[in-house]
Amino acid sequence: MADRDGSGDAQRESLCQPFLAAVPATGAAVSVFVGLHGQSTLCASDDVAARLDEMQFDLGEGPSWEALATRRPVLAPGIRASGHPAWPMFAEALRSDGVGNNVASMYAFPLAVGSLDIGAVDLYSSSVRELTSAQVADVVALATRVTWQVLRCILADEPGEVEDSVVSPYSRREIHQATGMVLAQLGISAADAALLLRAHAFSTGRPVREVASDVVARRMDFGEGSR
Repeated sequence: MADRDGSGDAQRESLCQPFLAAVPATGAAVSVFVGLHGQSTLCASDDVAARLDEMQFDLGEGPSWEALATRRPVLAPGIRASGHPAWPMFAEALRSDGVGNNVASMYAFPLAVGSLDIGAVDLYSSSVRELTSAQVADVVALATRVTWQVLRCILADEPGEVEDSVVSPYSRREIHQATGMVLAQLGISAADAALLLRAHAFSTGRPVREVASDVVARRMDFGEGSR
């Protein structure tokens, strides 16, 4: 699924690095929960970060799942010492799995735009460390920017999985109209609005024209998912 020149792999690997530069974390992973990718890790800075993602996928719970469900940062300094009623199986697995010896704190941030939930960013620290409010704000802002990069990665990886098979002038006008409506709902560029329509179609396995029709008919409002 990588580009032939390796640029796809390089782009995915680069997704993790900005987070490590923004906060004093030991490792990071970026994961997606949409489309044919299902639950998968786009990048991991090290084996520990990759294993933390894998454990959460296997158990169906953990900081990433909570961050995506609530659309809020999940901060767990001193993660091994405290109880976590929202994800008790993951907390127990962290204590029993050898990888847990390297993890003292975890932080998860959602990747979401409009009404579309994409995935999450997981950060871990080998020491007990609380993030400052400024650091949390920096990561939230960074996650917003990275969400668009993730969308482009997953859509570029699966060209043709969701085809815009519309050929009639009316249907094309409807897609343009829907793009304008999403633009207005979220205050984003036309290019990003069109990307978001494609991403939603990809994640739900529907043609772009059907999603556009729902937007134009006001059955779908991408702004309603913003919090």
